Amino acid sequence: MDLQTRKLNLIEYLIRLQDEKLFKRIEDSISNALQANNRSLEQFTQHELTERALKSNEDYIAGKFMDQEQLEKESSNW
Repeated sequence: MDLQTRKLNLIEYLIRLQDEKLFKRIEDSISNALQANNRSLEQFTQHELTERALKSNEDYIAGKFMDQEQLEKESSNW
């Protein structure tokens, strides 16, 4: 089923939905998802970027990283 068909099916379901509590849960889920997406787009401050870079350098020196081959192997199991 393509995305457009799924959207239409969801709209039809919501139109027929009579359960106020379930409708509220759906609204809250959508609201939370939108808020989470907005948070991920916030810019880092100069200090945050510097701290992340320093942490990355520390991790690299401590051997806490994967090379491309290891990452590809691990991601094939996702």
